[in-house]
Amino acid sequence: MAVKFFGQFLVEQGIVTSEALLNAINLQDKNNLKIGEMAMEMGLISPADIQRAHNAQMSKDMRLGDLLVEMGFLTLAQLNDVITRQKNTHLYIGEALVQVGALTSSELQKHLDAFKADQAKYISNGIELPITSAHSEIWEMTADLTYKMVTRVLDLQFRPGKCVVATTLAPNFMLAAMDLSGDVEARYLISVSEGLQKTIAKAILNETSVDDEPAEVLEDTVMEFVNVVCGNVAAKASQMGIIMNINPPVTIHPPAQGLPVPDGHTALSFPIHIQDGDTMELVLLIKN
Repeated sequence: MAVKFFGQFLVEQGIVTSEALLNAINLQDKNNLKIGEMAMEMGLISPADIQRAHNAQMSKDMRLGDLLVEMGFLTLAQLNDVITRQKNTHLYIGEALVQVGALTSSELQKHLDAFKADQAKYISNGIELPITSAHSEIWEMTADLTYKMVTRVLDLQFRPGKCVVATTLAPNFMLAAMDLSGDVEARYLISVSEGLQKTIAKAILNETSVDDEPAEVLEDTVMEFVNVVCGNVAAKASQMGIIMNINPPVTIHPPAQGLPVPDGHTALSFPIHIQDGDTMELVLLIKN
């Protein structure tokens, strides 16, 4: 995989060790509090308040901070204070590597420049479809909401890859699919690796471990994530004047060679690059 995160790039180049990167990541985790965590540390809200807002996020396209204000858990002034403190204390991975002694400040800038040059051709500047479509704005909105839910619901850091037209649905551990009908006809698919399936299950079930969960429960959580995304997509489409009906999701276990794109359809592939080697892909199988 050509797309890399900065820490991964440094390890692969032999600039820092895996142990140093892990120490830096642990330092980041302790330092970089999310909006809810920061508000709780400041004594402004409770864990129960955060959970209620997270639950509301499943059906609303809103940032957690804005929801906390809308639900009356924070005032706008309090939210601004939380955001200001969050920004002032944020620690980037390069800065963390300097703090743990793996790099000097001058080395950091040199390697950061090399990393940016290495990754320039893979960077996606917003959502750009490689084709024109009668409903391009719908597919752009669908990708955008998927990215938001990966962050808000699954709490995952990722890098979006450039959208491409696919001729084959690439193999992966499982796919969860939902058919869309009405003014548009398409199939929404999320493809995940085995490790990412467990990560999704932890987020949906709100559990620290899902090792004892049966396979069908793990699959159900990926389908529930698809439910959440597509429910939001349908609601947003309605606001745009587009009728979109959603159907119950299904699971697909693709063969090793992948699945061919059916005749009369265009497949838009949106790679979603997750840290730690886990893989996710959004595919929109659009009827021509």
